[in-house]
Amino acid sequence: MGRVDKGVLCSVEGCVEKAVHSVSYAEASILEKEKGYKLRVEHGRVYLCEKHYKEFKKLRRKRERFERWRFSGG
Repeated sequence: MGRVDKGVLCSVEGCVEKAVHSVSYAEASILEKEKGYKLRVEHGRVYLCEKHYKEFKKLRRKRERFERWRFSGG
């Protein structure tokens, strides 16, 4: 049983919802850079509620798309 199953709260400062996903801080730091959120890091992990995880996925997808364009040659 992981920490999310035990009911850890979202790591975004000011959010009091229950976390539904856990991601590494290295990946989640994009939320700090792009959205300006302050994240509480616990053992190198960041726990995100559904709303913040959705924002994280959108930013990650956008970043990955730019990386593919950059390395695709052409």
